[in-house]
Amino acid sequence: MGVRLILLGAPGAGKGTQAAELSKRLGIPTVSTGNILRQAIKDGTDVGLQVKSLLDAGKFAPDDLIMQILSERLAQSDCQQGYILDGVPRTLAQAEALTQAGIEFDHVISLEVADKDIEERMAGRRTCTECGATYHVKSLPPKQEGICDSCGGALILRTDDAPETVHHRLEVYHAQTEPLKAYYGKRGLLREVAGNGNIDSVAAAIMEAVEQ
Repeated sequence: MGVRLILLGAPGAGKGTQAAELSKRLGIPTVSTGNILRQAIKDGTDVGLQVKSLLDAGKFAPDDLIMQILSERLAQSDCQQGYILDGVPRTLAQAEALTQAGIEFDHVISLEVADKDIEERMAGRRTCTECGATYHVKSLPPKQEGICDSCGGALILRTDDAPETVHHRLEVYHAQTEPLKAYYGKRGLLREVAGNGNIDSVAAAIMEAVEQ
């Protein structure tokens, strides 16, 4: 078994960007429940229809649905040599469900970014409507404005990246997800990494933490 990682951090802390970078460096897949759910919404599946209104309002899919999706994904062959979880667990209940299911991890990385910096980041974030790739108008712009480098899809400001929704999502993060730091800290798995640097420097700091 290779490295099994959880990336924690507030919405917009850079989890998706770092997950993609770490995936390349470590040669293991990123498992993003957010991307899985957005694809389901795009495809109009039963799951997609169930969670669309929740995501649009900045809320989260129910735990039992997340655990079902996650278990199915981790059972696939490409995850047998390790994986990076991005966006799950979000709550203590989810973390405990993972433990009870026998899903274990080698490291839990928490990306630390101040709320005011998060809000500025999210306002400039753009997401591809086709493949889900993310960009930023300042720090990670596409080669052609409004067009995804990977697939040519249109880049948009997602509803859940709108300022009022971001503020609500940060409140939810501090109330529901931040306690996971203590949960995994007690197990000796937590590593805190400053998330304000450029992509390469933050990725290097995560790699150093993983190799400790």
